[in-house]
Amino acid sequence: MHSKPSGKRMKPKASSRVRVSVIVSVVDIADSVGELVGAITSAFSSSKTPFEMVFVDDGSADGTYRNLSALARRDKRLRLVRLRTTFGEAAALQAGFRASRGETVVYLSGRVRVNASGLPRLVGRIGKDADFVSGRRTPRRDSRLNQWISRGFNRLVSRTCGVRLHDVNSGVFAARRGVLESIPIYGNMVNFIPALTAQQGYRTVEEPVEQLPGTFRQSKYPWEYVQRLLDILTVFFLTRYSRKPIHFMGFVGAGFAGIGLLIELYLFTYRILGFGAIAGRPLLILGALLLVIGIQMISIGLIGEMIIFTHADEIEPYNIEETLN
Repeated sequence: MHSKPSGKRMKPKASSRVRVSVIVSVVDIADSVGELVGAITSAFSSSKTPFEMVFVDDGSADGTYRNLSALARRDKRLRLVRLRTTFGEAAALQAGFRASRGETVVYLSGRVRVNASGLPRLVGRIGKDADFVSGRRTPRRDSRLNQWISRGFNRLVSRTCGVRLHDVNSGVFAARRGVLESIPIYGNMVNFIPALTAQQGYRTVEEPVEQLPGTFRQSKYPWEYVQRLLDILTVFFLTRYSRKPIHFMGFVGAGFAGIGLLIELYLFTYRILGFGAIAGRPLLILGALLLVIGIQMISIGLIGEMIIFTHADEIEPYNIEETLN
């Protein structure tokens, strides 16, 4: 189950007493959650910047929340959010973000194991040369299969979305609060936040973080790879054609319709010149099918344009960085 996007952005209240909020989504890590809390506390305690930790328990079935509750009673900087069931990383990030108060937000997914001592480096780049800092897991400790799949995934995302990053879905990043307020986060879009921030014009960079040894989940089922490809197609469409759907649907539809038309013209000429009959030929059916598909895609693009035109006053196709006078 995924949370659905809404017209309202996430706009929690910031606190002047908390500068950095570390949001961590966890599920069924009761044995290691104490170590994780200690590592984050140690990493940020050396800094004089006030920080808080917001742990989101994404429907754990073990003792994760019980252990976190015991730790929270001893450290007031640790805040807890418990979801009723497992909703996924996007929902956990939304819940944690709404409960956080810092002007700089650090997100750490429980599915990755990274050295928390590197998180302050991500925060240090915010405001200096970046608005969004994506963690790059290096060296990688997971299986060669995971590394190979991740490399292909990141190259495909980089080429389709125009983002030059090596670890888009690392599950670790730091960002200014305003950046996350302007990015719609839902479903699997949490894996493409760096691509979405770059599309909005924010300064998006990478910073290495050490990946710790451990047990990592592997993608074993074909439908998972199909889902990733569909997610990439979705991001490609949203980042390039969300405000001009006719350019995408019309181009593809015109291609199909053009090929279908050429096939039908060939068969028409073939029959007129008396070379033979064309009734029942598979090529005739293919040409007609391509024509119908092409016309439908162009029609869908036009309907999308009509919807955007109708709601043009509600759409902000820009992102203001600064206004003077």
